[in-house]
Amino acid sequence: MSPESFRRAKVKYKDQVAGYLSETATGYQFQYDPAYLRTGAPISMSLPLREEPYESRELFSFFRGLLPEGWYLAIVSATAKIDAQDAFGILLATTADTIGAVTVHKAEE
Repeated sequence: MSPESFRRAKVKYKDQVAGYLSETATGYQFQYDPAYLRTGAPISMSLPLREEPYESRELFSFFRGLLPEGWYLAIVSATAKIDAQDAFGILLATTADTIGAVTVHKAEE
């Protein structure tokens, strides 16, 4: 984790740690775990396997696609007491148990 990171999430693919998503002063960073690079598959076509971290000013579209929308976002935001505009916070609150192969967890879990 870089020193300018704020919040960090562990990203799993089929219960295996695939990488880490970090919120930074300039946006977001996703980096595959070195062990996962040897045997894993990309978590998304938009994030092919590579050693170098991906960086973006906005939350990567793949992760944004995991977020709730509309009335469900309003319920999650109110229940978890997280600003609906806090995409990273909503991601951490809602994606530890998804219907797909990719889940997102607080880094310390």
